[in-house]
Amino acid sequence: MDLISAVPSDLLLGQNDLTERHIGQIMGKLLGGAIDYADIYFEYTLSESVSIEEGIVKKASQHVSQGAGVRGVAAEKTGYAYSDDISLPALQQAAATARAIAGAGAGTGTVAVHGGRPSRDLYPISPVQVPVQDKVALLQRIDRAARAHDPRVVNVMAGFSTEYKVILIATSEGLVVGDVQPLSRLNVTCIVQDGGNRQIGTYGGGGRGDFGQFTRDDAWAHYAREAARQAVVNLGAVDAPAGTMDVVLGSGWPGILLHEAIGHGLEADFNRKGTSAFTGMIGRKVASELCTIVDDGTIPGRRGSLNVDDEGTPTGRTVLIEDGILKGYINDRLNARLTGAPLTGNGRRESYAHAPMPRMTNTFMENGEQDPADIIRGVRRGLYAVSFGGGQVDITSGKFVFSASEAYLIEDGRITKPVKGATLIGNGPDVLTRVAAVGNDLALDTGIGTCGKDGQSVPVGVGLPTIRLNQVTVGGTQS
Repeated sequence: MDLISAVPSDLLLGQNDLTERHIGQIMGKLLGGAIDYADIYFEYTLSESVSIEEGIVKKASQHVSQGAGVRGVAAEKTGYAYSDDISLPALQQAAATARAIAGAGAGTGTVAVHGGRPSRDLYPISPVQVPVQDKVALLQRIDRAARAHDPRVVNVMAGFSTEYKVILIATSEGLVVGDVQPLSRLNVTCIVQDGGNRQIGTYGGGGRGDFGQFTRDDAWAHYAREAARQAVVNLGAVDAPAGTMDVVLGSGWPGILLHEAIGHGLEADFNRKGTSAFTGMIGRKVASELCTIVDDGTIPGRRGSLNVDDEGTPTGRTVLIEDGILKGYINDRLNARLTGAPLTGNGRRESYAHAPMPRMTNTFMENGEQDPADIIRGVRRGLYAVSFGGGQVDITSGKFVFSASEAYLIEDGRITKPVKGATLIGNGPDVLTRVAAVGNDLALDTGIGTCGKDGQSVPVGVGLPTIRLNQVTVGGTQS
């Protein structure tokens, strides 16, 4: 059987005439001796993007890449080699190289592979080539809508990008599974000016859908208005206060705080090596009993969702923290095998040129019971953070710093003035213990998350209901 029947596309392997027998031959170069596990990851990616600034097209590009990565694992050692030449001789050479890197010595093995498909389809669309002029026309409508929102909008930058990725994974356990993974994103940035006061606002979103998700019900217009609205809000912002105070995080994108301050510390590689603040804490209380945190790669259409991860394992719903108790870590094949933990479907890589590692998919806190308005009313003096920009986290210590891109003062239970320059400063394990209220308005982000780790970037999702954190350090300019 031709391996191309294992994936719903003829883009990847058909032109190279690779068959199950050839995959078996390549695997034979990897196996034997000290090699415990091996896999081959094939990838074809078509990427397109177009952007405008001041109503003029600034960039339009189309990029095609394809290649394969070959991995051999011997105990804790991993040998990885890749090639952009998907041919039997090139992949046999890559297999020999990976084996040598792993220090496995001489040896050969055999494996019988059988093709398969994911058992579900979380993004059932048929990618359609959208003419670039249609994309440009949409971006120009966004430009006009943003400027119409407020006359102080002086510049609009908007961009649309798509990615159509076909993958195929063959493992030494005999599995061959493929997937077609669409991804699209729309971003809008507005600059406003009032005299010498110049501010910026951004909004974006997307997911594993097509161009239609932005044109249906004029969703693009919401993107334009939100970017302009945030910029205008920042025109009237006062300097943020500094000190220790209660902080309320809004629903949705503020879940990035969980992703960075908590999520990375729950990835299995850091914990196996003893470099995470959560190492050895399974079964212990690490958060307020109001906190249940989940990583879920099975939510249809979401940016962080996948039918199978980049090792061929079906993604799942993994409860990381339940009622404040640490339940487990996020695992890939290597770390699950070395620690005896179950696979969670979190082996991910940026491309065929990268080895997989444990990474998050869609990470969020589950709903609580409180009305968000009541949470605000319960704060005498504090900060309400609606959106975040950049941040930094130290995995070992758990210390973090996050900058709020949209935030407001809370005074006597009411949201009052917008503030600028607010940063949240704290420690990941500690901040979860400060959760004093959890709202019933869980929302996932709009589809903008990209996670960086060890030089690799992958798309992710985050989410949060409105929550209150007691007595958090806020950096600002007022005392």
